[in-house]
Amino acid sequence: MAERGREEKIRCDACPVMCYIAPGKIGACDRYANEDGRIVRCDPLTILDRRVAKGDAVKPFLGPDWDGEVLGGEEVFVSGVGAGTTYPDYKPAPFIVSREVEGADFVTVVTEAIYSYCGVKVKIDTDRHLGHEAATVRAGGEAVGHVTTSEYGSQMLSLGGVDHLTGGGKPEGRATCDALLRLCNREAVELEIDDGATVVVQAGQAPVVNGQLEERMRVGCGSATIGMFASQWHGLVDEVVVVDDHITGVVSEHQAGKVLGWPDTGIRIKGRRSTPGRYFKVAEPGQGWGGTDLDDPLAILNPWLEKKGARPGLTLLMVSTTGEHHGYYVLDDDLRPQEAALPEVLKPSVELIAENCEPALCTVMFQAGAGGSLRSGVTQNPVKLTRSVQALKTRVTCGGAPAFVWPGGGITLMVDVLTMPEGSFGHVPTPALVAPLEFTLSRADYRALGGHDAAVRTVSDILKHGGEYGSAVRFVERD
Repeated sequence: MAERGREEKIRCDACPVMCYIAPGKIGACDRYANEDGRIVRCDPLTILDRRVAKGDAVKPFLGPDWDGEVLGGEEVFVSGVGAGTTYPDYKPAPFIVSREVEGADFVTVVTEAIYSYCGVKVKIDTDRHLGHEAATVRAGGEAVGHVTTSEYGSQMLSLGGVDHLTGGGKPEGRATCDALLRLCNREAVELEIDDGATVVVQAGQAPVVNGQLEERMRVGCGSATIGMFASQWHGLVDEVVVVDDHITGVVSEHQAGKVLGWPDTGIRIKGRRSTPGRYFKVAEPGQGWGGTDLDDPLAILNPWLEKKGARPGLTLLMVSTTGEHHGYYVLDDDLRPQEAALPEVLKPSVELIAENCEPALCTVMFQAGAGGSLRSGVTQNPVKLTRSVQALKTRVTCGGAPAFVWPGGGITLMVDVLTMPEGSFGHVPTPALVAPLEFTLSRADYRALGGHDAAVRTVSDILKHGGEYGSAVRFVERD
């Protein structure tokens, strides 16, 4: 029997894992492959082009439809998606692209960066209580982040970071990397919050909280709702209470009611009174009215005071900050509110609250420290790149999408994943995320910071000859 020949594996040096890859196989990251004895990038280099029709339509270079135009300037942008990496970082970035924009010579340094220091900030538009601040957030049972400070109408999560990626055990690191990768690539991820809710998060989609699809974020806190809609209720109802976990509003006491000449009603609210008509902590956080744990809003009322204006027949509207919950009541002879049908004249005001609510969405912001040794792929003097970014001489983008760079030391960036091309993110099993990164600056400034000027190439040359990791290219529409 003939002895079977042994496949010749080659070593990939695109990340610290250093996989040995057999012919026709891919590495552990699913990003690099052995093609005829050469390491190539599995996904094509992505060119953002304003002239391409919406979608991933391919525009062949030097093909039958090519008009001979030299590609460059503001029409096209070579992104880091599919570009390959600078690792090991002593070498120049995979593509350093020269292009003329309005008569000026610019350079864009293009790479896929490996981020151990990265995570996501997730904004979840919902009034419902997801978990207490600092509560642990889990994916697949492993800790991947925590609940952070809530914002106006939204709950916020901080996920990932180096402590979860590399500071815990292997299962924690893998679960964190997997959750981050799927969130950044716009996939749905189920998260469990200790002593809180289970929520399904997906960028650009409505959250699902404990199996319930959210539809609206609140129009404002209870006090703001009073301020916006007091005039809609004036003359139609005697009292309005807007129930809210943070600030519950009472129209007869609120300044908006006073300006309208709203009479006192003798109502008394449980909770901590802030300023007139504004109450804190009327109930505990939960899944009920206005983000509280209330199924019955009357639970926040103390006995009414007749000497302050309470009387039999007095009418009361109680409503949440989204209009999802509402109830109409009439005081009986014992000054106790009895539920009644909502009058037709009040229905438009409740519907107006709902109409003014924004659709509930999840926002995923990728955040990372784009420093470290990858700066050596840009310049031989890395600190000059950091200073150029902070001086606003160098523009930072991720897959062509503008990134916000935090002030202070280093290059700490934040970008909305929905503004990036689909499938922009990858991973390496260290574990860490991989994401596109581009630095754009004038050619003169690039030379001044000690850039790899000898490695600068034109767009047309890149399309014709490719790069270290292959020559596959795709064109996509540029926003």
